[in-house]
Amino acid sequence: MYASLLMVHSFLRWLVLLVLAARVLRGAQAWATGADFGGADRGLSLGSIILVDSQLLLGLGLYATSPNVQLALSDMGAAMGESVLRFWAVEHPFTMVLAVVLAHVGHAVSKRRTEQAAKHRWATLGFGLALLFIVAGIPWAFRGLGA
Repeated sequence: MYASLLMVHSFLRWLVLLVLAARVLRGAQAWATGADFGGADRGLSLGSIILVDSQLLLGLGLYATSPNVQLALSDMGAAMGESVLRFWAVEHPFTMVLAVVLAHVGHAVSKRRTEQAAKHRWATLGFGLALLFIVAGIPWAFRGLGA
């Protein structure tokens, strides 16, 4: 089960990055030009939320089954001194949960705004910050070490 979750989670990250980048670029372009917040914008925002939520759920499953996380949780004091264990047990999950929260805040606030520019501004900022945190929290340096 762990290997399957890891494979899906690793693949889905690229789709998450692609859709979030598209959402941010569309939002920035529409914000700059004063375009209306239309159905495509709502769809892109909703698709982004669905993807980040799905990725979070997969990540929680990995957190519960990861050998690295289990090792870290058995002795958190020692794990804090080991960069790989600290990354998997604390840094990666914290960064990703924060990214999901930022995406949800941007989405929720943009839905509630009536002014078109404000809708685009909040969507762009929320999803843009989420994208930055996701890129920062992806295990680029720990390639091949698993979760």
